[in-house]
Amino acid sequence: MSTYREWLLAPVTVGTHRLRIASKPGVMAHGERDEAAFMLAEAIPEATAEGEPSAPQAVAAVWQCGNGLVPATAAAQGWQVRAIDRHLANVEATRRSLGANTESHIVRHAASFAVAALDVANDPSAVPTPGSVQLALIRLPTDRVSAALMIGEAFHTLAVGGRCLLAGANDEGAKPAARLLTACFGNVQVEAQHAGHRLLVATKLSATPTAAWETSPWQDPQHRQRLDGPVDPTTGAALTVWSRPGVFSWEHADEATTLLAQCLDVQPGERVIDLGCGSGALGVLAARRNAGAPVLMLDADSEALRCARWTAESAGVLTPEGPVDVRASDVAAAATQPVHVVVTNPPFHVGKATNLQVPQAFIDEAHALLLPGGRLLLVANRTLPYERLVAERFGNVRTVHDGRRFKVLAARRTESAR
Repeated sequence: MSTYREWLLAPVTVGTHRLRIASKPGVMAHGERDEAAFMLAEAIPEATAEGEPSAPQAVAAVWQCGNGLVPATAAAQGWQVRAIDRHLANVEATRRSLGANTESHIVRHAASFAVAALDVANDPSAVPTPGSVQLALIRLPTDRVSAALMIGEAFHTLAVGGRCLLAGANDEGAKPAARLLTACFGNVQVEAQHAGHRLLVATKLSATPTAAWETSPWQDPQHRQRLDGPVDPTTGAALTVWSRPGVFSWEHADEATTLLAQCLDVQPGERVIDLGCGSGALGVLAARRNAGAPVLMLDADSEALRCARWTAESAGVLTPEGPVDVRASDVAAAATQPVHVVVTNPPFHVGKATNLQVPQAFIDEAHALLLPGGRLLLVANRTLPYERLVAERFGNVRTVHDGRRFKVLAARRTESAR
């Protein structure tokens, strides 16, 4: 079995503070140094420093909190911390990091970059309110729309005179982010740059953004992108799929998902899990084929979960009486019942790096959930060595489709498999 669920607490020194930071496979920057996060952490001022409000009123909000390094550093320096992240493993890592170093923390699992949030902690005070924050810290995301949303939200939560610190790699969009900060705040300074990264600082000088700032329609948490998904053989029409920025393949139909949909083998009465459901296309198609048997759609990204719910609702399969359930889950942790079929397109990137520990966990936990004779259907990039991972766990594997870019693999759970 993989070590996916084994948490580590690593000693990290930031300035004069020696911290313990939690991590495991699937957490942002696991096993590597996140230079942008360290730049942010090292730039956090003491809460009682000149020009900063004194504790306990001083509030620091951290967007894309990752493993909790930045929130833990802020808390160690006297700030009240609001830590925000969309990914469930990052939320848990931040909770553990803060818990290992301080009790002064609230962590929010954001369903969007707006105040209408899925708060895993069930604590509405985790959401920063307008004007309540003195220090905003942003670990730059890789897509421009998400960066603009974070910057816009940071501006509105900051009090006048508050500062926004943003750090990211040049190849992640640090230079365009500087232009976004200028458009919103009217000012920006490059505080530091090294190792291909930049630390940017902007100060909120007025209650409203500059005239150059264009409010994004995505700031509305109900705003969504409509896509034509895979063709549903029960209707002969393309499935309507809903998505938002940052969700996997949010701007266009995913080729791999479409391919797996064409190979989808689900029979009436079979219970199904769509593991890493994204916008929900495969789970909805499974619900259309299994004649009302339960379908569980799982994902760690809270924006993906909202999109999956919209996709299932528009297809008519997510109702109070319906068979579809959509849950936040780190891989399959939220699943409680064995099933006949698991369908999945496992993520294999954590940041920019390829990490096979995450797809290994998807395969291991799919095997654990399948009934004897149950089936795994998995789609992947053609170059990834998933045949070995599947065969080691299931004792068998076959190629259902071998295309130019993607392949579909299938395996059956047997009593003799480990």
